[in-house]
This record gives sequence, structure tokens and C-alpha cells, in this order.
Amino acid sequence: MSMKKRVKLIGSALFLTPMLLLAACGGGNDTGASNEDAENYPERDISGVIQWGEGGATDNISRTLAPLAEEELGGTLVMENREGASGATGAQYVYDQPADGYTLLFGAENPNLYQVLGISERDYLTDFEPVSIIGQSYAGIVVKEDSPFESLEDLIDYSTENPGDITMGTSGEGGLPHVASAMLQAELGTEFNQVPYDGDGPLATALLGDEIDATVLAVSAAQEYVESGDFRMLAVINDEPLDSAPDVPAITEAYPEFEKYLPWGPFQGVFAHKDTPDAIIDKLSDSFEKAQENEEFQETLENLGVNPLNINGEEAIEYLEQNRSTSTWMLYDAGATETSPEEFDIPRVDEE
Repeated sequence: MSMKKRVKLIGSALFLTPMLLLAACGGGNDTGASNEDAENYPERDISGVIQWGEGGATDNISRTLAPLAEEELGGTLVMENREGASGATGAQYVYDQPADGYTLLFGAENPNLYQVLGISERDYLTDFEPVSIIGQSYAGIVVKEDSPFESLEDLIDYSTENPGDITMGTSGEGGLPHVASAMLQAELGTEFNQVPYDGDGPLATALLGDEIDATVLAVSAAQEYVESGDFRMLAVINDEPLDSAPDVPAITEAYPEFEKYLPWGPFQGVFAHKDTPDAIIDKLSDSFEKAQENEEFQETLENLGVNPLNINGEEAIEYLEQNRSTSTWMLYDAGATETSPEEFDIPRVDEE
């Protein structure tokens, strides 16, 4: 699968905590390490904090990569899920720990939206250093296999004719379903009854249990359910079909007006506190880069419909800048937030 452009996006959990509450959780952070410490790093277990719940795309990719990174680092990664507040709970926790390389954030694209949504003052480009951007994936609109909605047009037509009747499972403000619903409402006038869950895993469970009528999942999280015959993917939110789901139409096939938002999709990455010594960041980045070259891991990403990136350093920072610009302005233009990205000095992509 080829990546037509560097893309953009937004991926999954519950919006609970306003910016000021999360800001109160931590302020300054003692680095707790020096460049000299990198020579023997790691000397103890490293905590890997996944900002989403179990069973979602970020969780699956992170836990698949972790043992490969352990081999390269010569240490142990102890993985844990700290979901909540659209991933802001996990991000804040990592930010509050000593900047010594022993607490890493395994995150998705959501922190790029926290400021404009008022979720948290934390931000990838201000508060974290990218160890690795693993890959970029895509979002799919899914229903249960026995759903009466056979196509995306069926779902849209029913929603516009029966406002609020369709229950759309979301992962909180700033998550994939929330942003996708905002785009659908802005362009097509849909209106869903939105019910929040803690990420892709709980959303899939809710759809299986008929608690919701539809949701938007990362293709990498939905794929196994589609292949098992449990879910039907009505469309991928992209401007062309995906190699991993060739029979699923792109949203622009039925609604070409979405072209202006695309391509768009979630990404996964590994991040350390911004004040972590350069030598430790370099060691981490080198280890994760080598780990991702593993052939089986590459096959896993391919099977999940994830476009491998495996970038770090300045290239990763540039990717994050472009993603934040595209994502925040897309959200603002779709009417999902009243806060302009200009308030945070975020330019439009074409203005950079």
C-alpha cells in the first residue's frame, strides 16, 4: 500500500477531563537523568504506557512491537493501559514521570487535538519527543454484519430522515467516531445519538452486543471482525480503496465532497518526555527503528492495513507538525470545535 501524501488524523477514548484539571496534575519535571546515563541504559524495567484500552489498534500494535524492541534495547518493557479522557490520562501520566527514559507513551494521534478541543494542555510537539512514528492507518465506518444498512448511503439516508435514531458509538471527543461524525454532519446533515466508550476494543464489543448501531474504527482494529463475518465495513474514510480492504469502497465514491478532508487517518507512535537526554532518545529511537524492521512485524502491519512509517528525529517532528495542522483545521472547518487553531499558532498546511 502506498501513502499518497503525508497524512493527517485523529484516532480513540472517553472525553472526561477539561484542560485545567489535567494541567493541574503536573507542572515542572525534573529530568532525573543525564546523557551519561545512556551508556548503561536501561538499568531497570521500562514502563510502556498505552493511552488506549485493550484490544484497540494502538494496544495491538504496541504489544506486538514491545518484545521486539526489548531485544534491541537489552531490557524489559512492562506494558500497561491507562485509558481515559481521549488518551489524555495516559499522556499526562507519562509527562508527570521523571524524564529519564523509563516511562514511554505508546500513543495515537489524539494529543495533536487536545488544545483546540480543550481536553488538555499537553501536546506532542511541546511536551514529548518522538521516539518513533510507527505507522499510519485508516478509518472505516462499520456496522454489524446483520445490520439493515447494506451500504454507507443506506446509513446516511436513514440518519438524515430520522435524526438521532442511529446510535453511534464513539471513543470520546477527538476520537475517530467523533471526528468522522462531525465531518458527516457538516457535509451531509446527519445526526447521530452518540454514546462514548473507552477505545476501539470496547467499541467493537458494544457493536457485537447490539448496544450501538454503528461506529468508526481504525481499519487495523476492525479487520479481524470483518474477516470473521461479525462486522460489515461500509466505507473507508479515504480517497481510494485500501489494498488491505479492496472490496470496501472509499467514502468519496458515494460522496466526493469529502475529497477536501483526505487522505486522513490515525497513526501510532512511541514518545518520551521532552526533557529526556538526547543520548537516551537516540538509543531508544535506534532500538525501535531496528525492531520495526522485523519481517513478521512488517507483515502484521500490512495485514492490519497500516502503512509502515518507522521514522524518528526531525522527520517525525515534521510529520507531527503536518498532522496537527491538517487535523486541527479539518476539525475546525467541520464545526467540531469553536476554537481556531490560530489561537495556538497552528498554521494551515498550505500556509506553512
